Amino acid sequence: MKMTGSTDTKIRLNKYLAHAGICSRREADTFIATGNVSVNGKIVTEMGFKVNPTDEVRFNGELLKAEKKEYVLLNKPKNFITTTKDEKGRRTVMELVAKASKSRLVPVGRLDRNTTGLLLFTNDGDLAKKLTHPRHGVSKLYHVVLNKNVKAADLDKIRSGFQLDDGRVKVDEISYIEQGGKSEVGIKIHSGKNRIVRRIFEHLGYDVIRLDRVLFAGLTKKDLPRGHWRHLRQQEIINLQMIK
Repeated sequence: MKMTGSTDTKIRLNKYLAHAGICSRREADTFIATGNVSVNGKIVTEMGFKVNPTDEVRFNGELLKAEKKEYVLLNKPKNFITTTKDEKGRRTVMELVAKASKSRLVPVGRLDRNTTGLLLFTNDGDLAKKLTHPRHGVSKLYHVVLNKNVKAADLDKIRSGFQLDDGRVKVDEISYIEQGGKSEVGIKIHSGKNRIVRRIFEHLGYDVIRLDRVLFAGLTKKDLPRGHWRHLRQQEIINLQMIK
């Protein structure tokens, strides 16, 4: 395939896909190898292939462009599901950030329909992959309201760690919320297991009345009302990129 342009402006095809918000670079290699990507009308399966900014790159037939990386933080309300589309017609978080960017943003991780709080969106596939991979241990802080007072012995049990059906669970920190009474607990955890906070308390006989994520990867809800979004500040982006 004949390509034009200076080699200085070319970037690897897997990086181009990541910048377009399709996936991480590692996942892009798989898509390239299986023939999902074309450049200027021809399927490319070569690892390390480089493209120019002016080349026509398509993923599964859809035209892509290497977009500027964007990062949007939402304070999610209840009754929205974390998905890019829903076949049952339920309201999704994408409705809430529809005006935040013209780029193709995707949520980083997920929050249950009835869980509120911080949810990050980006078209940076590499960063999204890093923030959701267990190896990086990204921390989340939740404010949990239970149906009854939590016994001190149960807090100790959670601190020590215990076994659930899909493995052992151990939190980073847990304590009562000041001025919240003993039915309100703050729990800091880095596990990304599905519904993990609700399952911890359900395992010990409590019902979760409200669950709110107040901290995610160092980002907070300060000055961000429920249902509103904002773009990350440059320093916040740098802090996320420095996570190892």
